[in-house]
Amino acid sequence: MRPAAHGLFRLAKEDHQVPQNLDATAVRIWCALALEALGQEREAIDAINVYPIADGDTGTNLYLTVESAAQAVEAVFAAHEFAAHDIGAVGADAPAVADVVRSMAHGALIGARGNSGTILAQLLRGMAERIADGDDLPRALDRAAVLAREAVAHPVEGTILTVATAAAEAAKDAQPPADAAAAARAAYEGAKTALAATPGQLAVLGRAGVVDAGGQGLLTVLGQLVKALSGETPTPLTSVRPLMAPVRAGEPCADGGPAFEVIYLLEAEDTAVARLRRRLDALGDSLVVVGGDGLWNVHVHVDDAGAAVEAGVEAGRPYRIRITHFATAADRAPEGTSPEERAQRAVVVVLPGEGLAELCGDAGATTVLARPGEPPASGELVEAIRRAHAREVVLLPNSAELRHTAAAAAEQARTEGIRVALIPTRAAVQGIAALAVHEPDRRFDEDVVAMTAAAGATRYAELAVAERQSWTSAGVCQAGDVLGLIDGDVAVIGTDVTATATAVLDRMLAAGGELVTLILGQDVPHATEVGALLERHVREAYLAVDTVVYQGGRGSTPLLIGVE
Repeated sequence: MRPAAHGLFRLAKEDHQVPQNLDATAVRIWCALALEALGQEREAIDAINVYPIADGDTGTNLYLTVESAAQAVEAVFAAHEFAAHDIGAVGADAPAVADVVRSMAHGALIGARGNSGTILAQLLRGMAERIADGDDLPRALDRAAVLAREAVAHPVEGTILTVATAAAEAAKDAQPPADAAAAARAAYEGAKTALAATPGQLAVLGRAGVVDAGGQGLLTVLGQLVKALSGETPTPLTSVRPLMAPVRAGEPCADGGPAFEVIYLLEAEDTAVARLRRRLDALGDSLVVVGGDGLWNVHVHVDDAGAAVEAGVEAGRPYRIRITHFATAADRAPEGTSPEERAQRAVVVVLPGEGLAELCGDAGATTVLARPGEPPASGELVEAIRRAHAREVVLLPNSAELRHTAAAAAEQARTEGIRVALIPTRAAVQGIAALAVHEPDRRFDEDVVAMTAAAGATRYAELAVAERQSWTSAGVCQAGDVLGLIDGDVAVIGTDVTATATAVLDRMLAAGGELVTLILGQDVPHATEVGALLERHVREAYLAVDTVVYQGGRGSTPLLIGVE
């Protein structure tokens, strides 16, 4: 049990006033009880995790998801109590239930782990929508089940979705209708019956002799809802225990399943997320996209983790990227490749300035210089891959315009027997972030995953000088104006490099960050002084953020900015 949650458990155990409806206090107690119960059953649920991937972590993922929800709820109560104390209203009523359930749903969204945890977050979001609007528990459970199914690209029966739907249907028939405790009991019994039937609905469950792990976790959460509202501990599904049989983590439920699980939070518009769903659905399976109002949690199983992250970059701003390798890279290495050959690895990186080329060259990378207005052709990239003299090569194009060129070069090199991984970096700062975590002694796939995650977690910006008057997304600029572009779009128009760069940094760091990378071009007047001023601004305004400054040298843009 984590110290931060200790007060929640004490509250749940010592509160003798059982709420008769789903108010703010009941939600708080429910979250605490659910977290405690999942903590106790985590290993048992992990042991029956055979679908969609037998990676033995469903119980752990559900626990971490509920832990995040419970912490968010506790934060609302703490803020309410602090405000009440500040105005001398000690012992005032609890916060509004709408605030509590919305925080619960948001906490689950940002902390969701794995396939089942992501679906549970959407179930809690659906419940929160209805409860915040004053609806009863049956309507809340119904909305939860509907939203969860909509979030899954290809719903499968015999899973947590089936259990959620059965719970919602059973709650509608509860008597008396307005009794939240009665509805919770009915939902639990309906879920229990549906869970017991899951081995007959999914062949993989039947073969393993287990019920669905996600459904079992949801039943546990619903059981604690009953306890929070009535004080009663419902009867568990007794047939679950004998069926539980440990499974080998990493064993796929079907032959040739995807190699990676990719999860990230995404800030994006609804229209962009619709396109993202279609793209990720074509890349892999087990696709679940939950959330709304500009913030989403994306979960997918794919073979190409870099492409899944790239899709998120194109849709919006992905962060908190987590990539899990289901199988060992050695299992997926080409036949006949010896360990000695797998250790021969190189990184080929395209860079806009001589200073950066020297920097990355010192780090062991093979570099290709992209001169202003003269991007390298695919043949030049193929030659660089050959020049690296390695069996395995990671290619970092560092430009959206070079994406297709780099893909063609990678394909050509593969026909020559070279194993090439293309990481779709869009800026030099993303390439530097990827190169910083490169470890040639790691297995190839693991190294690519780490580099892709580092690049995807780096937002980028640059400063440019306007050549003529024109319309931009930030307004009209005049010839000679300094333009601050964030992720390729003009966000700031100024007349001074330092002031414009400061405004860009403030916009980027408003969304958080741990490390700022500044790359100054040779043509910036007083470049060293500008770098020092920007570094000092970050240090004074954002105490927890570190800054590194590099000289881009001849050929680079005035200023490149990266925020990790």
